[in-house]
Amino acid sequence: MTLAAQGFSRRRPDAAAARHLHRAMGQLGVLQIDSVNVFARSHYMPMFSRLGAYDPAVLDRTFVSRTTHYVEYLAHEATFMPVADWAVWGFRMQDWRERAARPGGWMHAHSRTLDWVRDELRTRGPLRPADLRDDAPRERGSWWDWDEAKIALEHLWRCGEVAIAGRVGFERRYGLAEQIIPAEVRDHVIPREDAVRELVRRAARSYGVATVADLNDYYRLRDQSAVRAAVSDLVDSGELEPVVVRGWDRGGRPIPAWRHRDAVLPRRIDRAALLTPFDPVVWFRDRALRVFDFDYRIEIYVPAEKRRYGYYSLPMLVGDRVVGRADLKADRASSTLRVQSAWWEAHARPAEDAARIADELVLAALWQGLERISVSGWGDAADALAHALHGADTAVERHVHPRE
Repeated sequence: MTLAAQGFSRRRPDAAAARHLHRAMGQLGVLQIDSVNVFARSHYMPMFSRLGAYDPAVLDRTFVSRTTHYVEYLAHEATFMPVADWAVWGFRMQDWRERAARPGGWMHAHSRTLDWVRDELRTRGPLRPADLRDDAPRERGSWWDWDEAKIALEHLWRCGEVAIAGRVGFERRYGLAEQIIPAEVRDHVIPREDAVRELVRRAARSYGVATVADLNDYYRLRDQSAVRAAVSDLVDSGELEPVVVRGWDRGGRPIPAWRHRDAVLPRRIDRAALLTPFDPVVWFRDRALRVFDFDYRIEIYVPAEKRRYGYYSLPMLVGDRVVGRADLKADRASSTLRVQSAWWEAHARPAEDAARIADELVLAALWQGLERISVSGWGDAADALAHALHGADTAVERHVHPRE
């Protein structure tokens, strides 16, 4: 049900167009943004997982470079979300304003910088941080070593005074919200209780079946009591129904769960996919363990010699099972997709799963414009994938990973 709710029961289109991205976004709700680009930046990946080898330029035009349909905000972590949702996040923006304006808070202590940044945006329109002139007020701070002007932009964005007007490359352009968000959206006020209920409703629809913790995490609401109240209202209205899920228990007692009324049980999920670590299917690690028996951690911040699976391993989905993980790198200088390591989960079926994942690796290489695939010997799935890749319509090589 969860995979169907996330779009994995649909057949991939022969040629994905903007309308397919919009439809997928309707099921996802948000696309999480991440700067790591060792294979492909995270916000491109969920569409690839669901739609296949679409043209990334379509996503750039639809999401990144303009704000006709989507805009960035903290609707999980930093995400793309529908422009129409700006008002739904008014309560979070208000919370930021109240915290930041407290005596001793950053915005309270740097009002001169904030006023200067507002004036620059009002006069010059949307700007990159680099566009702000060199003689900006320099009330130096320690927040990630950013200068005060960029810190001010980030604060104003969190508070809703500023919105992201698109990106140049991967660099944000910041503008006053009044320059970017339509007035009918920007001026619409949604009470906190109503906004939380709407977000819980959407999270339930995107998950199909979920616990309070799942619903709380989807949009990072961080308020389980408010989520419980919203769940109660949605049960009363008939949108959610209580269910018991086999295996979801704590201390021998079932964990309460709810099914959204639109959730369907597909006859089967006949899909293989590579997932980003920030795909909603796996981004809440407790849920990934509970649903797929998949104990997942990203090892970016783990010292290289202590990594178990690799720098940026991607979960590998076959059918309704997460069967393993592969650490991928796009080596553009040599036009090679490097499988740095590959590992099976205990419930994988290597004899049949290897061929399905190999097909996805070929598709991933084509999607990224890479001419060949190279597989290291690190990981218990590496040899099976290398063997399955031979004979595929791409050149296959072997390389030695330092961990070997």
